[in-house]
Amino acid sequence: MRSRWLVPAVALLTAAGPAAACPFCSATGETLAGEVNSADFIVYGTLGNAQRDTSDPSAFNKGTTDLTVELVIKDHEFLKGKKVVTVPKYLPADPKQPNLRHLVFFKVYDGKLDAYRGEGVPADSKLPEYLKGAMEHRGKEAAAKLGFFFPYLESPDLVISGDAYNEFSLADYKEVRAFAGGLKRDPAKAGLVLGWLKDPNTRPSRFGLYGLLLGDCGRAEDAKALRALLDDPKRSYTSGLDGVLAGYVLLDPKGGWEYLSGVVGNPKRDFAERYAGLRTVRFFWESRPDVVPKEKVLAAMGALMDQADLADLPMEDLRKWKVWELTPAVLGYAGKESHVGTPIVRRAILKFALAAAAADPKNAAAVEYVAQARQKDPKQVKYMEELLQDEVRVPPKGN
Repeated sequence: MRSRWLVPAVALLTAAGPAAACPFCSATGETLAGEVNSADFIVYGTLGNAQRDTSDPSAFNKGTTDLTVELVIKDHEFLKGKKVVTVPKYLPADPKQPNLRHLVFFKVYDGKLDAYRGEGVPADSKLPEYLKGAMEHRGKEAAAKLGFFFPYLESPDLVISGDAYNEFSLADYKEVRAFAGGLKRDPAKAGLVLGWLKDPNTRPSRFGLYGLLLGDCGRAEDAKALRALLDDPKRSYTSGLDGVLAGYVLLDPKGGWEYLSGVVGNPKRDFAERYAGLRTVRFFWESRPDVVPKEKVLAAMGALMDQADLADLPMEDLRKWKVWELTPAVLGYAGKESHVGTPIVRRAILKFALAAAAADPKNAAAVEYVAQARQKDPKQVKYMEELLQDEVRVPPKGN
């Protein structure tokens, strides 16, 4: 059992974390190594001598508690000569966990302490050791850094495994791909990835990363294993389907793309599955154009645009990719009752036309569509033009 105590300072830290870079991962805040940079010092030890502030007994954990230092994770002059640090919080011991230790993050403001994060861990926890290693590898090149975190991805300690996953989530795909290339030369480690995917106890949130890793480090025969997992009626891909699909295509471009085309082209499939398919198609255009020809990607986007319930999404992608040669196809949906009845699709069509006309004044279809739209609803057109300007506007320095 693990206990944890936080105050708003850590919420600010996690909220400020960068967006996930791994295409099929979802980071959940700042990594522990990242928080190290924000903390003034971090210590590991035992809490005791908890004293409640009797002047206001109703206040949540108001008081003091002594933290006997066993290990300094990040040092600070405040700690010089100290074996005990007084935490400005009332943190009574849990009688059910008498051997619990705590990893505590501190900030120092005008000589006063703010213990803004605490992780209660068993005495035999690997968390202090893990955090020290994470700090040591933070500045190293991608292969070495991700190589440190890889063995911890399925650690039984949820804080450790969650943090290792966040490190991969925040890594650029080029870094993940380079690391996977190293795994390819180590069959035992590559086999771990497939084993995690096959394990029914693996958290679904990990499927996206593991599918992508296997695609970049696996063997051609692993494509059959991925296909079997995709076809298994007992498995539910509430998340991560996109990464597994990408892995299948990377291992078997022909068979994998046929399967993916069947997902995105079947309006009877669940919306979440088709959206996962869209994310996978998007990946091969933006990150791996060397695997799937441009024509096949655009054909898949066309199949997705045919489906009114998500047509705006591929239209937005095509606009951002500046695929102006598909202007007639996109504008053609303005005449389809199934599509124009949905406001968000109408807006996507207008935004595409505005961007296409601005990019090429000789694009007659786009120019004419914009002119008609402006005559019909000038306010709507002006609003969409402002949205497009906001997308490309460079924020002032300092923001």
